[in-house]
Amino acid sequence: MCHGDPVARRDRPRGEAGTSARALLAVTLLFAVLTAAGWWLAAREVSPAAPVQPGQPTAPAGRASTGATTGTAASAVPTPVALPGTARDALSRITIRPKEPLTGYSRSMFGPGWQDVEGNGCDARNDVLRRDLSEVELRPRTNGCIVERGRLTDPYTGEVVSFERGTDTSGLVTVDHVVPLGNAWRTGARHWTPAQRVAFYNDPLELLAVRASTNQAKEGSDAAGWLPPRVRSRCAFVARVVAVKTRYGLWMTQAEHDAVERVLTACPGEPLPRR
Repeated sequence: MCHGDPVARRDRPRGEAGTSARALLAVTLLFAVLTAAGWWLAAREVSPAAPVQPGQPTAPAGRASTGATTGTAASAVPTPVALPGTARDALSRITIRPKEPLTGYSRSMFGPGWQDVEGNGCDARNDVLRRDLSEVELRPRTNGCIVERGRLTDPYTGEVVSFERGTDTSGLVTVDHVVPLGNAWRTGARHWTPAQRVAFYNDPLELLAVRASTNQAKEGSDAAGWLPPRVRSRCAFVARVVAVKTRYGLWMTQAEHDAVERVLTACPGEPLPRR
C-alpha cells in the first residue's frame, strides 16, 4: 500500500514554518508603521516653542512667559523703607488736608515777641544766634546771653554774613520761623491756646538764623512755594519743617507734602533735628 511520497512529507513542515515567519514579519512592520504615524500626529499638535532671546529670563516651570510685566511683578520691586527717626518716616504720619482761612491771623496772636521759654535767662533770639553763629562775642555783664558779634554761614545759601549788633547792622541777620507763622495759623495753630502759640514762636526747633535778604524771599511760603536756593541745604530744611509740624501736630496740604517728599527721596536717611 502506498502511503505517499516520503520526500513530500519531509518538506511540509518547512513550508509551514516559512508561512509563520512571514506572518510575524508583517505584524512587526504594521506595528512600526502605526507607531510612526502616532508620533507624526502628536508632533503636529504641539506648537513650536518661541526661541529665547539672549539675556531674556525664562518663565518658571508651569507658568507661561507673556513677555510683559504684570502688576504683581511690578509691585515686587522693593520700595525704600522710611527708617524710624528719619524725616521721611515722620512725614508719612503727617495729616494731609487743605489750609484753613487766614481769618483772624496777626503776628501778635503768637505773643509779644522773643521770650525766655527755656528758662535759661536768655530770650529765644539770642539763644539761636549763639547756637548758629561762629566766632561769637558776648556782651559783658549779660550772663552770657546777648550776642554782640559773630559770623553766620547762611543755612539757605551757604553765604557768609558778618553780624554786629547795632541799629544799622543787626538787621543783616534775622531769625527765621521755619514754618511761617501764617502757615502755622492755617494748618492748626488757630485752634491753640495763647500759651501754645507763644511756645511755638520761641521754640529753637522752629528757628534758624539766616541772612535777612533770603528770609525776605521766603516770606510766608511753605515748601511747595519756596525751597533754599542752595540745593544741598534742602534736605535739612524740609526735615526741620517735618520735625516742627510733627511736634505741634500741624498738617500739610497735598502740594506741600509732595514737595517735601520729592526732596527727601534724595536723602531718605535724613534725621529729624531735635533742637
